[in-house]
Amino acid sequence: MKKVLVTGAAGAIGSLVIKYLLSEGKYEITGVDLPNSNSTKRLRRYNRRINVLYADLTDPIIVDALVKDHDYIIHLAGVMPPFADLKEDLGELIDYKVTENLVRAIDFYNPSCTLIYASSTVVYGKTKSRKVTAKTKVNVNEEDYYAKWKKEVEKLIKKKIKNYIIFRLPLVLTDPRLPGFVYNGINDELIEVVSDQDAAYAFVKALDKIKTLNKNTYNVGGGENCQILYSDLLTDILKYYGFSFKYLVGRLLLNKNYYGYVYEDSDELEYILNFRNDSVASYMMRLKRRTNNKRVVARFIGNLIAKFKGKRK
Repeated sequence: MKKVLVTGAAGAIGSLVIKYLLSEGKYEITGVDLPNSNSTKRLRRYNRRINVLYADLTDPIIVDALVKDHDYIIHLAGVMPPFADLKEDLGELIDYKVTENLVRAIDFYNPSCTLIYASSTVVYGKTKSRKVTAKTKVNVNEEDYYAKWKKEVEKLIKKKIKNYIIFRLPLVLTDPRLPGFVYNGINDELIEVVSDQDAAYAFVKALDKIKTLNKNTYNVGGGENCQILYSDLLTDILKYYGFSFKYLVGRLLLNKNYYGYVYEDSDELEYILNFRNDSVASYMMRLKRRTNNKRVVARFIGNLIAKFKGKRK
């Protein structure tokens, strides 16, 4: 039975990756995350079904022990915006240093191991075209620390190990309470997003297509049903989830430096993996059901703001 290590296992995508790996019924799974109340709560349901480890992967000794014993590593751990943009060395410590430990251990102890890395489409920066592919030139503003370290990690992986797959994730539709939900985009831009469920399924399905995907970079877009004006996406979030402090900070205090695009090559990955089952509409339906009879005041305020903004047709 092949062994899979999932870093960032308690995150929005990580916990779903574990769920889908278990449904495959053919992997021995180890999930690792930092020891805190959120991670223990989210991983508690899996305690008897997978190996759960709470550890800091900036420690090379722990990383060495883990890498020696696994065939695949799905690397999701990292610091997310807006925290990633607060201090430059935060991304260096959490994103780059952890990946450097993994890459070094793979290279030295287990070169046949395949690393599947969750990068981000933020590496394209601001481009003139509204449509990009994985071959589009990386254009990182050095003051965008999150994008900077994603770019540096990609370079490190490509240089040091022979078996890797890089998945660049666009804006991921997940629980708005979780870190990483992007509120600092550009209003009138058409963007392609992906749901947390489809993104997680892509990582799992990739394990069956290692030879096909190896040494390549892909945009994990949700396709035509996941294309929407960013302003319309925010309006729907206000309607179904409601007003939040994160919304306030993102729209008023953060630089509007998230540039979303339509990913012309994302259908290529769908053809290989057949990972798409979701859409913006179905995500909004789930969000509506989840918040029904909850967050009443927040949704009332959100609907007032949404009506004031006016949704574009």
